[in-house]
Amino acid sequence: MSLNLEQYISEFSAQNINGEHLLQLDGSKLKALGMTSSQDRAIIKKKLKEMKASLEKARKAQEKMEKQREKLRKKEQEQLQRRSKKTDKCSSDATEGTNEQ
Repeated sequence: MSLNLEQYISEFSAQNINGEHLLQLDGSKLKALGMTSSQDRAIIKKKLKEMKASLEKARKAQEKMEKQREKLRKKEQEQLQRRSKKTDKCSSDATEGTNEQ
């Protein structure tokens, strides 16, 4: 509707074209759906290209965030392990000191 192509809504709906299916459409598939105007197909293909680029950018950003979270988790885990080792060492040193007395 935002592209002023309302005339195709009924056919897209009848063919159960959802967002995921829409991203898979190419010129020949659009033509098969009754989009006979090459100008209309060009508008849709351009918008689909923009949408795919946007989705890819969002996917990459999500992957980057996940990698950063994993890196933070590993760093925190390493810090906990170091603290645990220090605590164990302090405990054993204290025990040895008590035994010496």
